[in-house]
Amino acid sequence: MAKGRKNGLYTEISAELSALMRTGWADTERHDLLPDEQAPHAAARRAKLSALFPGERLVIPSGNLKTRSNDDDYPFRPYSGYVHMTGDQARDGALVLEPRDGGGHDAYCFQLPRDSRDDDVFWTGATAELWTGRRRSLAESARVLGLPCRDVRTAADELAAAPGAPTRIVRGIDPALERAVTTDEDRDEELAEALSGLRLVKDAWELGELRKAVDSTVRGFTDAIADLSTAVATSERWIEGTFFRRARLEGNAVGYGSICAAGEHATIMHWTDNDGPVRPGDLLLFDAGVETRTLYTADVTRTLPISGTFTPLQRKVYDAVYEAQEAGMAAVKPGAHYRDFHEAAQRHLAVRLVEWGFVEGPAERAYALGLQRRFTMAGTGHMLGLDVHDCARARNEEYVDGVLEPGMVLTVEPGLYFQPDDLTVPEEWRGIGVRIEDDLVVTESGHENLSAGLPRSADEVEAWMARVSG
Repeated sequence: MAKGRKNGLYTEISAELSALMRTGWADTERHDLLPDEQAPHAAARRAKLSALFPGERLVIPSGNLKTRSNDDDYPFRPYSGYVHMTGDQARDGALVLEPRDGGGHDAYCFQLPRDSRDDDVFWTGATAELWTGRRRSLAESARVLGLPCRDVRTAADELAAAPGAPTRIVRGIDPALERAVTTDEDRDEELAEALSGLRLVKDAWELGELRKAVDSTVRGFTDAIADLSTAVATSERWIEGTFFRRARLEGNAVGYGSICAAGEHATIMHWTDNDGPVRPGDLLLFDAGVETRTLYTADVTRTLPISGTFTPLQRKVYDAVYEAQEAGMAAVKPGAHYRDFHEAAQRHLAVRLVEWGFVEGPAERAYALGLQRRFTMAGTGHMLGLDVHDCARARNEEYVDGVLEPGMVLTVEPGLYFQPDDLTVPEEWRGIGVRIEDDLVVTESGHENLSAGLPRSADEVEAWMARVSG
């Protein structure tokens, strides 16, 4: 039998119990499954990947469980490159593209099959279905994915014994499969770059999923603001929990740790503790996104007056960020350089910071020296898709030094952050943080703001909050 947990109450299995457990089970093989709607899109993506690496074996693992504490694991999230190439979310799997004589590749998946009822593993093992839920059989997975599927328990041996085609594997995902193949680290990195780069332009199916993610996110923001009075009586965690409920109801989960930053916490770029008070008179910087059940995520930020109305100073800062976002969004169009929207927004903020006397001008000099970064902190956006910071391993010349194309999806999110201990600004400015973030898809003629369902201007925000909170 499989090794049980230390201090388990049962130390052995009687022959009689073993025999009892192996009998009396219905045949639950499903013959009604249809190919996943993403299957033809995944096949097209694999064809593009195949063309980049002729004559080479490519191994793309899905990943394994990671321990959270003792024998408790984190919820599994597969490697995004695997998801993109298969549409699958199985753990302990791998996609293999095997080079064909005459060109191209044959693709197949390694998967963890269903447990046999002929031994005790199905109810005692580490992956026991009676503990963790029914998996698809290999035949079922083949129908759903449109790919031949093999038993992943033989994967290491099969790959180690495979014919001598040069092999690449995505590293850092599945150590056991890495050990089974002989590869070169630099060449492996080229595979990871290619998988990331192929996600830069979204196909029509992906854009549909991102619309779902954004629409659910808009509803999640509305839920949280409608319940803001309870957050005032409790903490930032109420906002986090309210949004999470919507994410779990309509999607898979949140696409990243929600930032529910009230008061001076809004000056912390990635505040995810969400354990602070929510006080009337302060601002709430709320950055969150729903991840769909196919793992595409939204990423939206609104900065909101907790009392429902901006103070004059809060509005002054908010309007500067709003105007910077408007300038950045105007630069998002096909043929523009990726950096253009960032530079347009940052230049605008540099002008305002010089006007306010917080950095030495003229504004063009301040921008050239990057002086605005004391208060703007980060870049003005990033690609969006399966990962909240999507395509992160793509080659620089394709991404940050590249040119925008129709189908690319990105965020535009300028911000100003005046730290509570910053003695270079007047005291009344300290602890104010404002960010506004929207999700844009590049179109043939410009862009579409997918998150336009949430108000952005100060007047619109105040009117929306009054309407939603009743």
